Amino acid sequence: MSNTELPRLVDPSKLAEQSVSLEGVVPLRSLTRFAEVLHDPEGEVSVVLQFGRDPEKRRIIEGRLNTSVVLECQRCMSALRTTLSSDFVLGLVISDDQARQLPREYEPFLMKDFEADLWQMVEDELLLAVPPFPLHEREECPASEALEEFERTDEVVGSEEPEKRESPFSVLAELKKKDQH
Repeated sequence: MSNTELPRLVDPSKLAEQSVSLEGVVPLRSLTRFAEVLHDPEGEVSVVLQFGRDPEKRRIIEGRLNTSVVLECQRCMSALRTTLSSDFVLGLVISDDQARQLPREYEPFLMKDFEADLWQMVEDELLLAVPPFPLHEREECPASEALEEFERTDEVVGSEEPEKRESPFSVLAELKKKDQH
């Protein structure tokens, strides 16, 4: 993988016509929306993009990205190092109507005036690659002892006979019986 920075603004239509491949990195710190998700925004994402046309002559971008990031474990709230990767195929469109006409296997990528921000595209793909609830492996989590204790306590409480409580509707049943006599 190249350590050169991925160009930010390009004409994706022109690159698709020429079947250009781009390879480079994007600093994580420069992706402000994605940096907010990270516990530590240091590092960079490696990106490979292949511009071209599909069999129906639609302009597409096939891409792959990979990065090592530090997220926050949702169990213990401490740093969690993980790898994020994504393979994607984008269909180049200039309107919402064109986006609706794309096949399901393509994600729409909206161009403005024959220009596209590749860093924004990378940021969007990274945000989609983040797990909804990042967690350490159970054995590696600093909160695993507390979790095990909680589960033991929960099992003991769950195994006890639940108290038999009177149904709130039993009073209504008694009233109904009295009305019928």
